[in-house]
Amino acid sequence: MIVEADVGLTRNAPAAPAAPASWSAERSSEALRDLCQVLFASLQRSDQRRRGMDYVRGLIHVEGRKSIRNIASLLGGGQAVEQSLHHFVCDSTWQWDPIREALARYVTAAAPPLAWVVHPLVILKSGDSSVGVERHASPTSYTQRAVGVWLASEHTACPVNWRLLLSRSWVEDPLRREQACIPEQTHPETLGMCAVEASLRVARGWRLPARPLLVDAREMDAPAVLGRLRKAGLPQLLRVDGRLRLTVADDALRAHNGGQLSAEEVMRVAAPLRRPCLWRAPDASPGVRRGTLAAVRVRVPSPAAGAAAGRQGGELLLLGVAEAGQQWPAELWLTDAVSLPPIALVQLSRLMQRVSRDLAEIGDRVGIRDFVGRSFTGWHRHITLASAAHAVAALSRPTARQFERAS
Repeated sequence: MIVEADVGLTRNAPAAPAAPASWSAERSSEALRDLCQVLFASLQRSDQRRRGMDYVRGLIHVEGRKSIRNIASLLGGGQAVEQSLHHFVCDSTWQWDPIREALARYVTAAAPPLAWVVHPLVILKSGDSSVGVERHASPTSYTQRAVGVWLASEHTACPVNWRLLLSRSWVEDPLRREQACIPEQTHPETLGMCAVEASLRVARGWRLPARPLLVDAREMDAPAVLGRLRKAGLPQLLRVDGRLRLTVADDALRAHNGGQLSAEEVMRVAAPLRRPCLWRAPDASPGVRRGTLAAVRVRVPSPAAGAAAGRQGGELLLLGVAEAGQQWPAELWLTDAVSLPPIALVQLSRLMQRVSRDLAEIGDRVGIRDFVGRSFTGWHRHITLASAAHAVAALSRPTARQFERAS
């Protein structure tokens, strides 16, 4: 028996034909005005609201690097416009959190998400002056790292919150803190802590409809992430490393119950439980994906997850997934959503691909990684405005049905 995913997503939607450029530009202009009116309502000064809209417009339309100078050139201004935009992004006092909340609420209404997806962002740098930069791979290679929280549906993914990863070398150095304008309350974090805090900010104060949280936890302390998110009541689906130690708690593997195995070992033992299944890729590609799936009930033998797990019986579901032709298991997912059908969880996990695709096709095009300043506040303001530009582009992108109506 082949199990097919059906979690309320559009089934086998055909690829949308390319819309006429004029129609797409018209939709983009309308979306820009509509969104900016909502986003910048928290800015009391009219010049700030105007600069915010100018900056977002520049991010959408400037070719190449989205530098402040290039945006000013697009706007037809000289040095005065450039200085004004620089002040708005790097030296102004406006807060980005209300704008991110407004963005999240706008996107939720325009394209209701199926999940919130935590996605890492790596930004290559040529030097060590930008806030948060660390050496990478070689003494002359540097990167910034951050995590974004994206609202993802089958056809659209938009980032709404960001958290910059800061190590002790930045947070505990008074001179670097002062030069980068790092707030006093900022503490050094691991990648896992960064992901959790970014997610909790969205969940705790923004009054959004709750959705499952997807996290790629392969580079994180997965039990600690699991424990923090379960304590906050966030349903979650974590992609985990095969070395994660788990306790088997499934009657189908009675011989191993109570024993500790790595996640990969659990799925190798569970290989006879595999069943063929079908799922759809969350993009415009026609057809379905074929693969195999197995689900095993487990517990995490970790104090980090123990207290929260104990209140809910402690059982989790470990999923093993492989597309046709891949070695088993190609992916490992851990979830506390034990009541959902495993194939529905697999379909939900494909939203990671939707985010990766939209980051490459839209996010990078509107300058998500293009901030060249050095300050913590400037970075956050730029990436907030770039997220708004991403939303304009993503929500202006016509679906096949919209194109048919327009034609």
